[in-house]
Amino acid sequence: MAALVSPTDYFWLSASTRRKYRQNGLVRARLALTLLLSGSLLLTGCAASVTTSKSISIGAEVKEISITTEQAPRFTRVVALANGSAEIIAAMGQKQILVGRDIASTMPILQTVPIVTSGHQVIPEKIISLRPDLVLIDASTGPQSALTALRQSQVRVVVIPEAWKISEIASKVIAIGSAVGALASARALAQKIAAQIGASQLNLPNRPRIAFLYLRGTSAVYLMGGPGSGTDSLIAAIGAIDVGAATLKHPFNSLTSEALAKSRPDILLVMSKGLESVGGMKGLLALPGVAQTPAGKKGRVIDVDDSLLLAFGPRTPALVSALSSAVAEAMKK
Repeated sequence: MAALVSPTDYFWLSASTRRKYRQNGLVRARLALTLLLSGSLLLTGCAASVTTSKSISIGAEVKEISITTEQAPRFTRVVALANGSAEIIAAMGQKQILVGRDIASTMPILQTVPIVTSGHQVIPEKIISLRPDLVLIDASTGPQSALTALRQSQVRVVVIPEAWKISEIASKVIAIGSAVGALASARALAQKIAAQIGASQLNLPNRPRIAFLYLRGTSAVYLMGGPGSGTDSLIAAIGAIDVGAATLKHPFNSLTSEALAKSRPDILLVMSKGLESVGGMKGLLALPGVAQTPAGKKGRVIDVDDSLLLAFGPRTPALVSALSSAVAEAMKK
């Protein structure tokens, strides 16, 4: 059964996740609220002892990579709406050209750059009022009417490729650098990110089995990541097994007790707001089949800041290192 979301919650999702919803037919824009697995939610099994999750957040543990540069970019008033593009521009040493950003770019250095979207929905009037000479978008930026309004206002709009795995970070960075006219800075940053990711990758013993669960309890959205979800690339980087990528067909799949039983995850990986939306660890363990998994029985849950997990940019090397350490710690339980 396809998971459904309301228009409000759809625009609350990350830009990357919205794209997956569209690709897999998981959005029904006119439904105000949907019950997914409503009958099976009543069928919970043996309760595991409730513990706290291991959290990975922005801060001392996860810092971005950045470079210094003397290159003068071609554009000086840039609104970065493509997912993570503002973070990449700042990490390139070009933060001074940013006059607006989307809500998903959350590096502390960007706090003084105004957010010009409502959730993830573009508001053209806000953007045009900033008098930008360049706006960066990607395939998930919308609605289309807003993009049409921007183009009609004679603002230069450039589409940036999305990154869905670690190997795609470099091409995204280079595309952004080329768009703003700072290609040398972009190449230097891409090389530094690649080097740091290589140094951060650790092969964990016994290859733990990890399941990524995408949760939005307020909208009754419960999904399990599969091949191409984005987390499969991160999990592979630390030498673990993404059980959803190995057993499921789509990037995001309806979460069922059968899927969990088949995949037998040692660890559950979730987004921090997703865990909060289901009532924390207690609510997570009450979902069908969760408490019966090896992860549920041991209370092995890792939650990662929503804007960090699938950003694929200058914070990814630190995320890979933090995730590896968190998995190794969890497996000691």
